[in-house]
Amino acid sequence: MLAALLSACAAPSPSNPAADATGSRPQAAARATSPTRMQPADRRAILGYHNNVRADVGVGPLRWDNAVAGYAQQWADHLAASGCHMQHRQPNAYGENLFQGTAGYYTAVDAAKGWESEKKLYRGAVLTKNNFAPAGHYTQMVWRDSARVGCGEALCNGTLLVVCNYDPPGNVLGRRPY
Repeated sequence: MLAALLSACAAPSPSNPAADATGSRPQAAARATSPTRMQPADRRAILGYHNNVRADVGVGPLRWDNAVAGYAQQWADHLAASGCHMQHRQPNAYGENLFQGTAGYYTAVDAAKGWESEKKLYRGAVLTKNNFAPAGHYTQMVWRDSARVGCGEALCNGTLLVVCNYDPPGNVLGRRPY
């Protein structure tokens, strides 16, 4: 069994214009419309898990967005077609969490559980370049301003790839997630 691999959400920077210090994102971000292959029960489960994690810190629920899910699915398919090399979409119109784990053992909800596990590494401070990486998946999940989520999944060489995108993106340096 392969251990699950997580890929940290991309922090805002000059090379990732998804969000800047003001939290704004590019106006011309294209929104994909292709559907996700994630089963309806899995969509409900991962959305419910996200919303439980958010409720734990007093943040309102996310809504599932099919356009954001289509965007995530396109990236999951790209990662699978590229030999399972986990990397963030650049540039990215949304916040993003990535996960890779053994197919048949891990599920999309396990991806969210893995991202939530970083909660113990977040100390409640304003996000900086120095403290972002250890808890970036978790802070994106609970980012107060994010209102919509969409996820996609693909199989690659016996592994499950999960991509979740968040709109508007979180992890804005100089701000707290909640």
